Amino acid sequence: MNDTQEPCRSRRWSRRAALAAGGALVTTGLAGCLGGSATAGSGGSTASGGSGDSAGGPVVVASFFSFYDFAQKVAADTPVRVRNLVPTGLHGHGWEPNASITRDIIEADAFVHVGEDFQPWADRTIQTLKDDGIDTQLINVREGVELVDLAASLDPDEEGVGAGRGQDPHFWLDPQRSKQAVDNITEGFVDLAPEYEATFRENATAYKTDVLDRIDSDYRDIFDRADRKVVQLAAHNAFQYIGVRYGVEMRPLVVNLAASGDVTPSDITEAKRVIDENDIRYIGAGVFETRKPAKQLLSETAVEAYFPVTPYAGVREDWVERGWGYEEIAYNINMPTFEVVLGNKSPEEVGPDGWHSEWRNFE
Repeated sequence: MNDTQEPCRSRRWSRRAALAAGGALVTTGLAGCLGGSATAGSGGSTASGGSGDSAGGPVVVASFFSFYDFAQKVAADTPVRVRNLVPTGLHGHGWEPNASITRDIIEADAFVHVGEDFQPWADRTIQTLKDDGIDTQLINVREGVELVDLAASLDPDEEGVGAGRGQDPHFWLDPQRSKQAVDNITEGFVDLAPEYEATFRENATAYKTDVLDRIDSDYRDIFDRADRKVVQLAAHNAFQYIGVRYGVEMRPLVVNLAASGDVTPSDITEAKRVIDENDIRYIGAGVFETRKPAKQLLSETAVEAYFPVTPYAGVREDWVERGWGYEEIAYNINMPTFEVVLGNKSPEEVGPDGWHSEWRNFE
């Protein structure tokens, strides 16, 4: 048996040794160990350098947009370069990359990921790295985060999926829990480039205080002012942490974790009941999900319009062009919609100029 036929588990090499062996070997050899991951979309849509002259600095790749954004904020004013692996326009949960992503991770100095049982392709990649002794540093953003039980809002057939043990993985929707992810990224970066420790820690402290605390405060103000405590979303089950943090009931139309999950007749029936009993006129719809169920509710209920919500799992091209990250998406997408669906303000009163016309029943 020659080297290219040798089982994956028997080869052990450092990342640099793998790269020295040649790009084709890296991509076809190690990526082949992932078995079934090469099904869609290639490479990272967004990249950021920490400093103006970052050529040759450590490279970090992230498996999810929110944590790419956190990572680039921590890396600001250092040579550390951060890349988002999820292509523009795609939802980070449910996306399956092709083999080129494996090469990107192997070539990187560190891989920022969301922890086990959330992105199967990332789990397979991490196992391959470990089996083959590739020394790409692994940074788990979920380590030490207190997760909430998903059982109360999850379809019984999906019990135990997601973050494992029946817990909801979407913790980053809660700005306070997001602070732990920032801390985990910071500690990983300190290990990666200890000479920039002071800058990493200063950046992280500033982001947690100036951005995440402010988002938390502004979200709380929105929900505290609301008379209604029920929000109907034509979206998947990703917003429970906002409900837990701010004391509001988030009603997802798709009760499982998959953004591409099917909507059943019973889901529509239950949504109709919630809309009728709570006199709901506006609902939220997932930006990166099908709008078909939202349109069905428009035609079959008293709902007048739907507006955008997103669990920060991806970015549109125009968001990239505007330089939007977690903070900007919170203020330009989610917060205006929550103001509207809670009845705090009319669609014409929220967001930047033209927001209501841009996002009302968006395609």
